[in-house]
Parts: sequence; C-alpha cells; structure tokens
Amino acid sequence: MANKYSAQNIAAYFIYEMNERQAFINNEVLQHMLAQLNRVWTKHFGQSAFIEEVASPACHYAVEDVYNTYAQAGSAHIDAPAKEWTLPYGKFQLVYRTIPAPKFTADELRIVSHVARQHRLLANAV
Repeated sequence: MANKYSAQNIAAYFIYEMNERQAFINNEVLQHMLAQLNRVWTKHFGQSAFIEEVASPACHYAVEDVYNTYAQAGSAHIDAPAKEWTLPYGKFQLVYRTIPAPKFTADELRIVSHVARQHRLLANAV
C-alpha cells in the first residue's frame, strides 16, 4: 500500500526535477505529468496518488487545484513551485513558504522518477 500525497507537493517535485535537468515545464506539461503519474500509480498500487480528486480525461487538467495555482503562468515556463501560507505548530505568525516536495518511499520514487524521465526525453526529442 502506497501513501497518498497532495498533488501540490508532487507538482513541486516535478517542477524542481525538470528545472534541475533544464527541461521545459509549464502548466499543461505539469497536468500531463500528474495525469500520467496517477495512471501508473493506480495501476501499480491500486489507488490514486493524490488526496485531491482527479478530473476525468475529458478535462484540460488532471488536478484542478494545481491547474488553478499555475494558471497565471499561462504557457510560460515555471521556474519554481508556488508558495503557500502555513501556520507552524506553536507559532502565532503565518509563514509564506514554497510548497515542498514530498519524501517518497523507494518504490514510489521509482515511479515518479520514471514519469519525470519520460517527459525529459520527450522535451529533448522535440
């Protein structure tokens, strides 16, 4: 049984990974990667990768929250994950921080890395 993650956190992982490899990523590519990851994840683990609801294939997005977060970027390259307000335990002040990438298990990381690698290869082929 695999863990479920916030799609925002997985999107952050993909953005960091693609930028580190100097590959293009925008909202459309990100949504495609999330949809592909969810298909592979569901096939391998028998459940969705995300805690959020996944859209039907007829939609132009996989996860609406992630789509809306990066919609202002349009078709431009995304340099860094979005930021969010958080209230750390024991603190009285909100902190504006970058959405973090999750800590995957080895099996989960293999699947996520496979999806990222496929998209890097496609980006380089074009």
